[in-house]
Amino acid sequence: MKIQEKHYHTIWIDEDDPTIVQVIDQRKLPFVFETFAMYSADDAFFAIKEMVVRGAPLIGVTAAYGMYLATRHLKNENWEEDLTQVAKYLKSSRPTAVNLAFAVDEMLVFILAHKEDKELEAKVLAKVGELKKQEIDFGDQIGEHGLEIIEAIYKKKRTTVNVLTHCNAGWLACIDWGTATAPIYKAHLKGIPVHVWVDETRPRNQGARLTAYELGEQGVPHTVIPDNAGGHLMQHALVDVVIVGSDRTTVTGDVANKIGTYLKALAAHDNNVPFYVALPSSTFDWEMNDGVKEIPIEQRDGNEVAAIEGWHDDQIKKVRLVPEKSMVANYGFDVTPARLVSGLISERGICKANKESILKLYPEKNNR
Repeated sequence: MKIQEKHYHTIWIDEDDPTIVQVIDQRKLPFVFETFAMYSADDAFFAIKEMVVRGAPLIGVTAAYGMYLATRHLKNENWEEDLTQVAKYLKSSRPTAVNLAFAVDEMLVFILAHKEDKELEAKVLAKVGELKKQEIDFGDQIGEHGLEIIEAIYKKKRTTVNVLTHCNAGWLACIDWGTATAPIYKAHLKGIPVHVWVDETRPRNQGARLTAYELGEQGVPHTVIPDNAGGHLMQHALVDVVIVGSDRTTVTGDVANKIGTYLKALAAHDNNVPFYVALPSSTFDWEMNDGVKEIPIEQRDGNEVAAIEGWHDDQIKKVRLVPEKSMVANYGFDVTPARLVSGLISERGICKANKESILKLYPEKNNR
């Protein structure tokens, strides 16, 4: 994907110094384009925790780079034990996105298995590169499968396909292409007229700030709406399909995504609007069966709700929204039950949101 006609990934090794990992600083978008340099596992932890990087696939790859950086710095005789602690530390940065634990665990196993290798650092970096490429390929393939849904709607309508999405599940949340946006980009590139209703996604406004930004950079028509407008649009037949991403999906098809997703699913169900979830296999939790009961829901700093950021006098500024004495709750995610999900779009195809259908796409997980 592109920013001002230049192709970017969201994370990369500094071309002049392989000890530095660069990421796009999403805290500054859409007002300022800046990068954030990571030199250590602590920097990777900070980038994930403080939402310099966002989105389950990107969080996972960022943590994998954190493990690479840790490998470079751990040189004492207890480095294996220290690396295990670094892995635990990185996994604690955000509790809901399962990609994080998946990537860290895979890197830990790989590093310990190659601990005697003289070219360990180079091999670890290559392994991270494989995980990064895998996420790019997943997004590309999700786009191709999801394109079939948009094409089918267009063939029936013969006019603009209106897609509603929530939060940012675009290329900024991944490495390239995105998950929920990948079918949209594929349709746009194919010449299918598509328009996106972009939920603002309070309290961090990932839709208004990130999804709108990247859609605009790719030239995709879109309209930013308040979070609570989606139901109204569906009632008036102004939404053809809802496509969202996921931070963790159970093997039974329950979906954890940014807070407010559940309400969109309810509105879609009530108005017979198809509701799809786009996700790579790295976002499935193969151990969990009941999303509402089992998925940990991150509770973030209440200041994110009590205040809002914006652009004023050539600076990003924050203003207070609520009375100082009012208590604030800030649940980062909610869980949409599988019964409300029309289908899951993964890199292997589209399936129903139930265990039998999911395991048909991933038969190797059947022994769990």
